[in-house]
Amino acid sequence: MTMTHPTRRTPRQRVLRTAGTGIVAALGLALAVTSPATAQPAGTPSAAAPSTTVSPAGHSFTAKLSGKATFKAGSVTVTCSTSVSSGQVPAAPGNQNPEGPVSSSTTPATYGSCTTSMPGVSATVTTTGTWGVAMQYGTPVTAGLTIPAGGFVLKTSGLASCTVTAAPTSAATVNGSWTNGAPSTLTFTNASVPVKVVGGFGCPTSATSSTFNAAYTVSDTTDPASQITVTG
Repeated sequence: MTMTHPTRRTPRQRVLRTAGTGIVAALGLALAVTSPATAQPAGTPSAAAPSTTVSPAGHSFTAKLSGKATFKAGSVTVTCSTSVSSGQVPAAPGNQNPEGPVSSSTTPATYGSCTTSMPGVSATVTTTGTWGVAMQYGTPVTAGLTIPAGGFVLKTSGLASCTVTAAPTSAATVNGSWTNGAPSTLTFTNASVPVKVVGGFGCPTSATSSTFNAAYTVSDTTDPASQITVTG
């Protein structure tokens, strides 16, 4: 009788496998502020949605990461401490919709000061295209955030060389919630986005989605004494 023994992974293989898991984590984290003007919040179908008004009409805004955004996959943690995007509330009457969300364009978000719990792996992020946000009044107020096709690319180097593309074939929407305040906040809790991963050993090429958690403060840059608000 011939006996077989289970394959034992070397320490390097274990590190690469862990690194691969973390790459998807990094993607989910960085997508926290992405979104195009065609975004559609989840929840009530638009035909039955309540009216939405985003104020002040025509004012510019900036969305800035509040604290740190963290993604955790098993024992792997990825953390970023800076992330910014900007846009403009539509001028009247475009800032009002009697039967659904109000949409506006935003700049591609920038990302920085990111760290991982994985030794020997570094990452760079490139964002392109027109992004945006769609706000829908309700309880709670929801936000549909969409990244254009191929508009976010994360590349890793070191122990694992991989390329992760978000919304690889078409624009994709992720969903968050909005809270009016001084400043107002945009929060993502276990949000999901489709991805495509290519690369060699250690890259999670079978992964098709990623999740993230983050919160952003949204400030009125036209009039700092005003607040960006969403009402019915």
